[in-house]
Amino acid sequence: MRFERPLDALNFFLADVRQGLGPYLAIYLLTERHWAEDQIGLVMTIGVAVGLIVQTPAGALTDASRAKRAIIVAAALVVTGASIILPFMSSFMLVAGSQAAANAAEAFFGPAIAAITLGIMGPQAFTRRVGRNEAFNHAGNALAATLAGVFAWMFGPIVVFYVIASMALLSILSILAIRPEAIDYDRARGLRDGPSDSRDHPAALNVLLENRGLLIFCLCCVTFHLANAAMLPLVGQKLALQDRNQGTALMAGCIVAAQVVMTPMAMLVGRRADIWGRKPLFLIGFAILSLRGFLYPLSDDRYYLFAIQSLDGVGAGLYGALFPLVVADLTRGTGHFNLAQGAVITAQGIGAALSTSLAGLVVVHAGYSTAFLVLAGVAAAGFLLYFFFMPETLQPNKSPPSKNATAAPAQ
Repeated sequence: MRFERPLDALNFFLADVRQGLGPYLAIYLLTERHWAEDQIGLVMTIGVAVGLIVQTPAGALTDASRAKRAIIVAAALVVTGASIILPFMSSFMLVAGSQAAANAAEAFFGPAIAAITLGIMGPQAFTRRVGRNEAFNHAGNALAATLAGVFAWMFGPIVVFYVIASMALLSILSILAIRPEAIDYDRARGLRDGPSDSRDHPAALNVLLENRGLLIFCLCCVTFHLANAAMLPLVGQKLALQDRNQGTALMAGCIVAAQVVMTPMAMLVGRRADIWGRKPLFLIGFAILSLRGFLYPLSDDRYYLFAIQSLDGVGAGLYGALFPLVVADLTRGTGHFNLAQGAVITAQGIGAALSTSLAGLVVVHAGYSTAFLVLAGVAAAGFLLYFFFMPETLQPNKSPPSKNATAAPAQ
């Protein structure tokens, strides 16, 4: 349990780094560099595409490698470098290249953190620890977004890059506080359930392709992100149209509103997902996502939009904490936990990319309100898909650990 605090710090400081420049990049290039919208969109598309291509190999490498701490350190250094040098680059190719490198590095964070957590804590304590990971992740995001909003208001959008770089360096110090011998590397890839499990070779890769539950879950994740990914950018655009000079600060306010709510949602998953099951909580996430889409068109008032955006904390907060739990349930004993994570993240990334394209197309032809309603309908379809076709993945023989439970020692 002495590694709980370093894991807390790692998830807290790495929170904003995992997201990258995200929505801030478009605002910076638009307001400070005066780039055309099509150039901005192409830069972001290139970064997302590279991240998607790297995601599944990143999961496979995380499974195979015993240098899981080094993976996080290297990725954090790449993100730091990309953030620091971007304000000094003006050409399209250099900016696109830096974002491609950053997105490729960010693909390693999710699988590596989940692997280290599982390798240290073991399956019995994994649910509780994942909830705690996500709680610190959202708290870190809220702090970083607050700092970005305040400093951007005082010094301009360029300061966001240095906030991300500082968080990346602090995350490196956090991961180095975890000793490598604390990690059971077989358990970290989902190969062994406990000390009595003698399996020492991963299953053939076709075990993932033949896993019906995993394939359905992958489709559900695509649907969730197809509905969710475009909502925040659309809200940010509506707010920026009201006050162009405060676009970055208003976007940061939206992010903080959601992240504050995500923290207790992650803690709820950590405490109740082994008791209530995964499915009821996941369905709540889909229901809230659909509700957001139906509520956005009712008003353009900035405070109203902030309030509705805070509901993202419920849906996305539940989703983020449940995602690694469901993948771990479906791949237990295969030795391909992180590979499966990478593959599903790739699929959901495709959903997210299609979301922004779909929303942009609808906005151009029918307006913002219709775009929100279309996204709400997609979320409702995802709810029905999960309700009727996705089984409960919590294994009946898995009992929740006691409050005083500790992680099993690494082998």
